Amino acid sequence: MTAAADRSQRWNRLLELLSESGRLTVEEAAAILSVSPATIRRDFTSLADQQLATRTHGGIVATSVAYDLPARYRGTGDEPKQRVAEYAAALVNPTEVVGLNGGTTTTAVARALAGRPDLPTSADNPMTIVTNALNIAGELVLRPHLRTICIGGQARRESYELHGPLAERAMAQLHLDTLILGVNAITAAGGAQGRHLDESGINAEMVRRADRVIVVATAEKLETTALARICPIEDIDILVIDTAADPEAIDAIRETGVRVDLV
Repeated sequence: MTAAADRSQRWNRLLELLSESGRLTVEEAAAILSVSPATIRRDFTSLADQQLATRTHGGIVATSVAYDLPARYRGTGDEPKQRVAEYAAALVNPTEVVGLNGGTTTTAVARALAGRPDLPTSADNPMTIVTNALNIAGELVLRPHLRTICIGGQARRESYELHGPLAERAMAQLHLDTLILGVNAITAAGGAQGRHLDESGINAEMVRRADRVIVVATAEKLETTALARICPIEDIDILVIDTAADPEAIDAIRETGVRVDLV
């Protein structure tokens, strides 16, 4: 694993700990993460620079975003999901316009993107994130080297996703270089699928507006189907999924021409 990936994982874990306790000391964090106090001090400074925490003498305290997020979005606690997220984030050019729909996997991708050390620092050419997920927008808007666009619409409280005619009209005016798409199910025959009609509708519009579609999923998403089709398999360029995925299902998807990266 690269140093950047290690750092991203530490930052995500530190934010998760902050969301649980509200504050951390250098000594506590170093013991939990099994790294040196000097490493933790640098991490604390970086999190404070990105306005994700407030530096205090000997530690940090949580910002309202880190503290108020629902538990399901605070941290994945899921190694395969984290691997998928970090790999997908590394596929993105740092000056692209990147779309992200809602979900725990795409939230992990958003954090991995924001933690990349190669993001442009110039305000003239930042990475731009377009999302219909309120939790992703709420986190990324604090990052000084990202431009965050949150489309409008009706919010679904279970997923923090915006949907409906207003969201679809907003997306119709935008262009995405890359869409990172989270799904509830994916198969060669059924394509990318979602559980909810309205969310799947706006996700389908995001697919139509993207030059490249990267689906991020964990192995269990190959073992089920969902109510609504987001897009046919032919609209997907890359599937990033963990190595526990069923080989036969993966072969069937590859036969359609989709690139599958196992991580």
